[in-house]
Amino acid sequence: MTGKVDHDASDTRMTITMDRPADELGTAALRASAGGSTLNAMLGHFMLLEPVFDAMPDVVFFVKDEEARYAMVNRTLARRCGQKDKRALIGKTAEDVFPRRFGRIYTAQDKAIIAQGNQLIDQLELHLYAGREPGWCMTCKQPLHDASGKVVGLAGISRDLQAAEGTHPAYSRLAAVVQHIQENFVQPLTMRELASMANMSIAQLERYFHKVFHLTPRQVLLKTRLDAATALLVTHDKVTDVAALCGYTDHSAFTRQFKATVGITPTEYRALLHAGAVPEKSD
Repeated sequence: MTGKVDHDASDTRMTITMDRPADELGTAALRASAGGSTLNAMLGHFMLLEPVFDAMPDVVFFVKDEEARYAMVNRTLARRCGQKDKRALIGKTAEDVFPRRFGRIYTAQDKAIIAQGNQLIDQLELHLYAGREPGWCMTCKQPLHDASGKVVGLAGISRDLQAAEGTHPAYSRLAAVVQHIQENFVQPLTMRELASMANMSIAQLERYFHKVFHLTPRQVLLKTRLDAATALLVTHDKVTDVAALCGYTDHSAFTRQFKATVGITPTEYRALLHAGAVPEKSD
């Protein structure tokens, strides 16, 4: 499907093609809409792209005001939150929409971005929706500034991890590296070691990994370890045991990385599993 949206405002031209990758489309939209006079003016820009974002089942898109309340969402976000009508989310925060314990964390992240004016770029996250299995995504958030430079909200995109580009010439060498990570994630793995396996420099390995798997080698290792951790938390009582089984020699480092990626601590995640708030992963 190919389409194009053109809009002239304040001598700024916005061109979006519907067949561009979701991350490029999102980045272009955020850049085109940033710098408007008011949040409402920016929402006018985003409204032009509403049909595009609604047509992407693997992309969550949202705009929030300076209080971190939803001002615009796409259909995918509404559905994943159990709503048929997108308007049901407008005016609410993530804390109102998501299960409380981690919804509070999401809202705190939003408010920190608004307060500090910092971007969040390609952060690997494990998203938790009520009644749905946890899902991995790449998240970008960008503060929105009015004409005076004040942050008046934020816009964000979370894109589900995409399938690997199996036709890439380097795929077989990279797949062998991924298999090595999956079989040896408990061990300390270095980028030099992984690059040597693929007969590449570290820079080449990182570049090709991002091209083929849409993740860096470090993100693949992190995902592999945390996938194992979320499964082990179902059956193991001690978080320290889970940390060791997932390649972490430092329990506190495991807890910090788990919380940074999932939004809650391993102990809180296990409590949600036992309470039935997070469905266990199916094989």
